[in-house]
Formats: sequence, structure tokens, C-alpha cells
Amino acid sequence: MLAFGETRARSRRASGVSVAALALIGLLIPLLALVASPVKTAAQTDWAPPRTVFISETGQTIDGVFLDQWRAGGGVNAYGYPITAELTENDRVVQYYEYARFEYVPEDPDGIVVHLGNIGEELKPVTVFRTMPNLSGSGGSAGTLAYLANETRAWIPLSDAAGTQLDNDTGTFVPETGHSVQHGFKDFWETTGGAAYLGNPISEEFQGARGVRYQVFERGKLAWSEVDGVHMLPVGSILAKQYNLDTTGTPTSDYPTYAEDLFIEPTPEPLPNAVSGELWIEVNLSSQYMTVWDGSNVLAETYVSTGRDGFDTPPGTFYISYKLEFQTMEGVLGGEYYNVPDVPWVMYFTEMGHAIHGTYWHDNFGTPMSHGCVNLPMDFAEWLYGIAESGTRIEIHY
Repeated sequence: MLAFGETRARSRRASGVSVAALALIGLLIPLLALVASPVKTAAQTDWAPPRTVFISETGQTIDGVFLDQWRAGGGVNAYGYPITAELTENDRVVQYYEYARFEYVPEDPDGIVVHLGNIGEELKPVTVFRTMPNLSGSGGSAGTLAYLANETRAWIPLSDAAGTQLDNDTGTFVPETGHSVQHGFKDFWETTGGAAYLGNPISEEFQGARGVRYQVFERGKLAWSEVDGVHMLPVGSILAKQYNLDTTGTPTSDYPTYAEDLFIEPTPEPLPNAVSGELWIEVNLSSQYMTVWDGSNVLAETYVSTGRDGFDTPPGTFYISYKLEFQTMEGVLGGEYYNVPDVPWVMYFTEMGHAIHGTYWHDNFGTPMSHGCVNLPMDFAEWLYGIAESGTRIEIHY
């Protein structure tokens, strides 16, 4: 930063002589992370979570926005594991999971680009399937006429009058689909999020074989038995079988095997405080990069933002003249008024007001942004301020 024109400063805990000139601050733009540094701080790490993971249980992968939805929606507990690769169906990219089908809808007006497929409708006995379905996979003893009759009747919507009679403490009538959900199925449906997860009921409860009862919802199918109580059926797996989809996975993958630990940013190494030789600072104006040296050994490094065109940071050999822990900076420079409160970790190195300091108003390090000063990430600036004394040498070059 250069400090020409009228300025006014408020400083705390100054070391060295009083400030003679103030510095102007750069502009605001998003973060560029530090790369290939011996020591990295939280603001500088080049860590990023994976965008594709391998699911060893089924030999499939989950990628991109499907991975985001799978993790955010409850993962294996909500959707099961992926059982197919990504496929194209009806001009949509989809992927089948044990209990769901994800559908990519990039044109969604609300920006919700992953939809849960309404696959319950595809379990309907009268549905014209894309291939001959294996009905025995959908639950119950589907080969019997009695079972088919029970299931077929269950899909017939109720009249409003009949539905109203079922709308009570033990049941809920859903006029949007003309069906009710009762007793244990109602409890399970409500507990798991109601229409937001399973969707609305699209059949009534019906009796299957061996005392098992079923009910179909827009995005799932529930079963009840005395032994297992209410539970979900793996409708994604059922439909994958009905449609003869390839569920063959691979035993290994180049992608990382899924674990939530992959999405936890590692704790960065602390910056070192011990110096055995001369501490000096190098600023490369061409690469917008600072290297802090302990003699001939690199102590730490980071991207910086130096002066933009017309406000160039001067090359040469300089020394820290004085330090200010905080400083409110106000003035006019090049016709621009500025007022930036509490600029942190200020280390002046020219009589014209050039300084190295912390920068909280932008994080576009690696790009010239300032009016002559050397902008640093906040944590790096605090560390450097604590370790660099007045008189520390600074070498600035292209």
C-alpha cells in the first residue's frame, strides 16, 4: 500500500517510530489456495475433498452432485449403496441405489439438480415395463392370483368420503394421491420425513403371502411382518432386476474408497517459531509469492498480493522499519477514498508507506491487488509479525 494524500491513523501497540504515512488497501475477490509449500496454514492448504468415491460393498462409484446428495441425504442409511453405474434413461443421467434412483435434472428452476425418482409407480402391476418384469422380486407371492388381486385393488384411489373416514389419530388421508397411510406404516412414514423422503402413498396397504403386508409410496415400498415390523424394501434393487440392468461392479478402483474421513479437512501444520540463522523475506513480484528464509533454508511460504498496475510494489532490498499490530487506515490515493478499520499485523519497509500486512478484505492471493503493499493471508501475517523483528531484511524482485 502507498500512503499519499491526507491520511489519518489509529494504532495500537506500536513498536518502532510513529507512523508517518498510511497505506491503501486492495480490492475484494475469492480465494486461491497455497500450493507446494513446506508449511501450510488453514487458509492456504491445497486440500480438497474427493468428487468421486469408490463403494467397495457394491463395486460402484458415486460422483459429483450424486455424491453430494447421497451424503447430505443420509448416505447408506437413507438410500443404500449404489448398485449400478450412471446410466442414461429417457435422456436423463440416473443411478440406481438399493432404495432409490437418483436423477440428474440440470434445468431444475430451483437449482435442485438431483431428484429422487418416483419409482413407486413403476411397481404398479398394470405398468407397462420396459422389459418383462420379474414380479417375484417386488415382494410377496406375486405368482398367485389372490396376491395380484389384492395388490391391484390397493392401487385404486379412495373417494374423498372414504378417505375422510380414515383421516384420524391412527391414519392420514392424502388427497393429492387419493390414498391413506395407517397405523405402523403411518408412524414409519412420518418418522422418516413423510412426503419429503418416501413421497406420498400411491396405494393402500395390501396383504401379501405369509402374513406380510405392503404399501407403495411415490419413492419407496414398505413391508410389515410380525418378525421384522415395518421396514423398507430395496425398490432400487427390485427395479434394477426387473429392467435387467447391469449391477456388476469392480473389486478395485483408482478412486478413493468411501469414508467420511475423506471429507474432513486435515489440521494444517503449525508455522515454525524457531530460527537458527538469519530470518529474511523474499517477495517474487512475477509469481506473487513470498518465501520466508532461515538462512538458506525455507521456513514458510505463501501466495501474496502486491501492487497492481500504477501502484507497483518497488523492487529492491528493504528492511522492516517499524511494526503496528493494528491500524485503521483512511485517506485519498489516486483520487480514491479509502477507510479500512483495524488493518492487522502491519510491517512498514519504505518511507513512502509500503508495508507487509494481514488482509481480511480479500483472499485473491496470487494476483496483484494492492496499491503497493504486500497483502498476506491473515494467519500467515500474524505468524510473520510475531517472528520478524524491526530490521528484518526484505528482498523484492521480479
